[in-house]
Amino acid sequence: MIKEKFISNRTTLIVLISACLVILISMGLRQTFGLFFQAFEEGIGCSRTEFGLAIGIQMIFWGIFSPLFGLFADKYGGNKAVFIGFVIFGLGIYMLYSGPNTGIFFQISLGVLIGIALGATAIAVPVSEVGKHFSNKDRTLATGMVTAAASVGYFLAPLFTKYSLGEFGWQETLRFFLYFIFFGSIVALFIVPAKNIPSKMGDDNQQKFFDAIKEAFTHRGYLLLVSGFFVCGFQITLVATHIPGYMQNRGLDGWSATIILALIGLFNIIGTLGMGYLGTKYRKKILLSILYASRAVIISIFIFSPPSLIMSIFFGITFGMLWLSTVPPTNGIVAQIFGTKYLSTLFGIVFLSHQIGAFIGAYLGGYFYDVYGSYDYAWYIAIGLSIFASLVHLPIDEKPLIRQPKQA
Repeated sequence: MIKEKFISNRTTLIVLISACLVILISMGLRQTFGLFFQAFEEGIGCSRTEFGLAIGIQMIFWGIFSPLFGLFADKYGGNKAVFIGFVIFGLGIYMLYSGPNTGIFFQISLGVLIGIALGATAIAVPVSEVGKHFSNKDRTLATGMVTAAASVGYFLAPLFTKYSLGEFGWQETLRFFLYFIFFGSIVALFIVPAKNIPSKMGDDNQQKFFDAIKEAFTHRGYLLLVSGFFVCGFQITLVATHIPGYMQNRGLDGWSATIILALIGLFNIIGTLGMGYLGTKYRKKILLSILYASRAVIISIFIFSPPSLIMSIFFGITFGMLWLSTVPPTNGIVAQIFGTKYLSTLFGIVFLSHQIGAFIGAYLGGYFYDVYGSYDYAWYIAIGLSIFASLVHLPIDEKPLIRQPKQA
């Protein structure tokens, strides 16, 4: 028996590396926006509610455009979709630092344009396009590697941004972002489509788009997966957007939040790679249930313990291990059940639910602070949602659908 190679050909290797670089840039830059809240307050008079709303809008447009760019990628290629996304990303960043950038224009640049761009460049499309180049056996490991690349961005980008904000100011820092975006747009061109999509699902290659959507929305497990991924979006966006303000509110300096964000990025490398590997050995729904239950415990320890540098490090390490570890098993379940022909679209729809949760997490964090002077209620909701998600994944049926060929 010939052992199947993990990297089957040079094209697969190029796509894997390119997708890793794309997500490193896109997700790394996205992770830094929470560090700008004070600069935006002082520079353009933006309140925390307005800032939270902009991030919330960004999450919604990210979610809405993930399945749309996913459909575009399924039809015309992920390289074209991601390249277009980076062009829009650059436009949003340019408008944010050069103006107009106050009032509705702040929401358009940081919220709408960057949100649309993330729909193509972050998570859904790059991860799914890589998944198409791998068999069901190796897919979670491959997508775990791509997701781990986001973690490298999560680690490096906050450190660079914090330094640049102090040395050069927020406008020059955003200008630096354009250089990274330009590089990402070039790399995106190498995310070429898979010539032969691996599938063992009967009539997969003959399935029509609307038949695939109908099939997914009549599958109970898919709907449960959609509802569970909502929780992930709420939690990670609450942390990414409001942890700087939360730490300041608890009397710690700005570097404590930077340490948390950097450690999240560093240890998420271990978490996503580990989850990708475990997804090849164990049932993915069980891994997801354990992951969400662990989040409830970690958040509880963090918010109910006295604030300190040690607790910041603890939270950064432990929550970082779980940060994007949801992505490989979630994407893997979708591919395992439905095949890979419309994987970018179907995972994009799941990701839309993630971003609806992200919008609510970003907005409620700012809203609760402005109304009550505290982020506590947002954290309590995050804990409750973790318990919900740990339970909702258990009934999912992961078995692949077997489609019968249509009668002529």
